[in-house]
Amino acid sequence: MPADEAVSAGDVAADVAALQRSATAVLALLAPAVGELGTLFATAGHEISLVGGPVRDAFLGRASADLDFTTSASPDETEALLARWGDAHWDIGKEFGTIGAKKFATADHPEVVVEVTTYRTDEYDPASRKPLVAFGDSLEGDLSRRDFTVNAMAVRLPELTFVDPHGGLVDLARGVLRTPIEAARSFDDDPLRMMRAARFAAQLGFTLDPDARRAITEMAERITIVSAERVRDELNKLLLGREPRLGLVVFVETGLATHVLPELPGMKLAIDEHHRHKDVYEHSLTVLDQAIDLETGPDGPVPGPDLVLRIAALLHDCGKPATRRFEQGGTVSFHHHEAVGAKLTAKRMRALRYDKETIAQVTRLVELHLRFHGYGEGAWTDSAVRRYVTDAGPLLERLHRLTRADCTTRNRRKAQRLSTAYDGLEARIAELRGQEELASIRPDLDGEQIMAILSIPPGRDVGAAYQFLMELRLDRGPIGADAAREELLGWWGERGA
Repeated sequence: MPADEAVSAGDVAADVAALQRSATAVLALLAPAVGELGTLFATAGHEISLVGGPVRDAFLGRASADLDFTTSASPDETEALLARWGDAHWDIGKEFGTIGAKKFATADHPEVVVEVTTYRTDEYDPASRKPLVAFGDSLEGDLSRRDFTVNAMAVRLPELTFVDPHGGLVDLARGVLRTPIEAARSFDDDPLRMMRAARFAAQLGFTLDPDARRAITEMAERITIVSAERVRDELNKLLLGREPRLGLVVFVETGLATHVLPELPGMKLAIDEHHRHKDVYEHSLTVLDQAIDLETGPDGPVPGPDLVLRIAALLHDCGKPATRRFEQGGTVSFHHHEAVGAKLTAKRMRALRYDKETIAQVTRLVELHLRFHGYGEGAWTDSAVRRYVTDAGPLLERLHRLTRADCTTRNRRKAQRLSTAYDGLEARIAELRGQEELASIRPDLDGEQIMAILSIPPGRDVGAAYQFLMELRLDRGPIGADAAREELLGWWGERGA
C-alpha cells in the first residue's frame, strides 16, 4: 500500500474510532423508555432496532429528539405494543407500516417520540408517482433499501448491538454519500433518493460517491414521476440545511434542478450586468450565503433558518434571463427583471405545491428587492421611506436582509457606499417610526367618514377616495382629520362629482 493511502486509511480508522466514542456517549443517554420499548417487543417475540438518522446522528455526537425504529412486527402488532408502551399513539401511515407513539415527560425521563415501521422494501411503478410497498422479513433486507449507507446503520434493542452491513460507519468518517446497493437500482426503486443526495450534501456537508453522482446525472429525469409535494419537502430541507450551497451545486450539476427548479440552472445564461460575477447563478448562490449570514437567533427579527428569505435570495434574479438585453457600448441590461422574476417564482412555487402565503411572501420579496436601488443612494424623503415600509409590510426585516445580501460587488468602495446608504435608510425608518405608526399607516379618514363627508353609498368611489387619502398620507404624513377633509372635498370637486 502506498504511503499516502496508508495515511488515509489510518486517518479513516482514527475517525471511525472517534465516531464510535461519540455514539457510545449519545446512546448511553437514551431515555430508559427506549430500553423498555426494546424489551417489550423482544418479549413479544419481535425484533426491533433503532435505525436511520438517529443512529447516524449518534455517531456524529448529536442526540435526536424523534427516534425511528424498524421491526419484524406487523403494523397491527406494532400498534398494539405501542398502545401498551406509550401515553399516546397514532397511525402515521399504516399502509406503509408506520405507527407513532409518545411517552410524556416525567421527573425520571424526558418526552420520547418514536416512529416504528415494519421491515419493508419499496419501489416505484414506472407509470406511478407513488411507491409500491412490500413488507420485508429481516433487518439486513430493510437496511439494504435505505437511501445511503450512512443511513443504513442500526442498533438492535434491547441489547444495543450495532449493525452495519454496508460500511456506513466508514462512509460517515469519510464524509461520503454512497448507496447500499447499486446506485442506479437504488434510485430507480425510489427516485426521491436523488433529491435526498442533494439534501444530505447540504445538511451534512458530505460529497457524493462517483457511482451515485453518475447514476443521478443519467437518471435525473426520473424525478418527474415523484409527487411535487414530496420533491418540495426535500427541496425545503436542502434549503434549510447547514450549507445549502453544497446541496444546490449537486442539485444543479446532476441535472435534477432542470426538472424541479429550472429557473436556477437557467440563470447560468445571464451574465451579470457589472461583469463582476461568472454568471447570475453564481451571484445568486452568493446572495443566499450572505442572506443566511444575516439571519438572527430565535429572539431576533428573522430567526434562522428562514425558508422565505432563503428561497427569495436564491430566486431574486430568476427574471434576468428573460429580460437580458445587450445595449450599445457592450453593456447588458435586465429592465424589470424583478417583476418578471416575481411572476416566474410564483408559477414555479405553485407547481411545487407551496402554500399561498409562502408564495405571496417570497414573490413579494423578489418584486421588491430592487426598490432600494430605485431610490438611489442619496437622502431619502419621508414619502419614500413611508412607501418603502408600507410596501414591505411584515416582510420589512427580511427585505432589509435580502437587499444587503444582494450586494456582491468586489469593489470594496462601492460595497461600503451601498452599505452606508442602507444604514441611512434604516436610520430614517427608525426616525419616522418615532414620529408615526409606520407599521400600520392609514389615511386620516376611514371609509365611514368618507361616505359621510361626500354623501355617497358604499362602492368604487369610496375605494378611490380612500386610495387618494392613502397616497396623501404617504406623501405628507399625518395631516389630521380637518385638513384631510378639505383635501378630500377638493379632490372630489376636481372629479366633477
